[in-house]
Amino acid sequence: MIIITGAAGFIGSCLVQQLNNKGIENLILVDDFSQTRKIDNYSHKKYNSKIDRTLFLEWFAANALNIKYVIHIGAKTDTTLFDVAVFENLNLNYTKSIWNICSQNQIPLIYASSAATYGLGELGYKDDADIVGQLKPLNPYGESKNDFDKWAIQQTNSPPFWYGLKFFNVYGPNEYHKGRMASVIFHAFNQIQSNGFVKLFKSHRADYKDGGQLRDFVYVKDVIQVIDYLFHSKVKSGLYNLGSGQARSFNDLALNVFKALHKEPKIEFIDTPADIRDKYQYFTEADMKKLIDTGYSNPFYTLEAGIEDYVKNYLVPNTYF
Repeated sequence: MIIITGAAGFIGSCLVQQLNNKGIENLILVDDFSQTRKIDNYSHKKYNSKIDRTLFLEWFAANALNIKYVIHIGAKTDTTLFDVAVFENLNLNYTKSIWNICSQNQIPLIYASSAATYGLGELGYKDDADIVGQLKPLNPYGESKNDFDKWAIQQTNSPPFWYGLKFFNVYGPNEYHKGRMASVIFHAFNQIQSNGFVKLFKSHRADYKDGGQLRDFVYVKDVIQVIDYLFHSKVKSGLYNLGSGQARSFNDLALNVFKALHKEPKIEFIDTPADIRDKYQYFTEADMKKLIDTGYSNPFYTLEAGIEDYVKNYLVPNTYF
């Protein structure tokens, strides 16, 4: 059996569908299934059983001999929450427990790290284990992810294969439940449908125009393709970036949402809130060389193609992957 944590969430539920599409149904889904807003993410999926995340570690320890692989996507991802204890419990210590059970039973592990570990990008965006200890995340969420990465690369007892994936700005179907933490594409679509325009943050740096801030936006269909590749390839263990490898502007993003909706662009710029200005990322771009050098050769969606697919096939008809 294959365990997927965070299976009711955005990336996790898309991954379940990806495996279902390949005929894989012997899945154990782990999440907080009391959250009714997530039900549509997994209600049509095929799986063996669901386990609440609070009961999972005990269940896993007792059933480890029956597990083929663990894909640990579940995490607390709220970058605006500053309660360190919450992240230490749900992101750091919980993941250590999963790692230890996988190590003791020699079960391969894929887990979700984050590009939030890179902070303002002072050291660049290269997935090099040698710089992990020098990174300066901007919030407790990023710190919890980096703390686990640091811990993982120091372990002498480890799963037979393990991959920590540094997700960049992931967007795509099944993020309806995420509220303010949903992608900018999702929010832009809803603003256009409701108001006819999109609000973007002004630039507060002379070297960037308003809306010219750059991020690496990666379509969730690419994310699950990479996970599927690592699941089968057994390449060298370690940390791997998972972005598109191409930084694009928020203006590009907004214009492509308008285009997918066949509407004339209208963008309004608002001040970046003062309390986050000094921690606002003006540039992120995944260095994808490490993954590509393993032999991964599938092309990534361009921002244009990803937004068109997302808007036309999921957001407009309000459907799920």
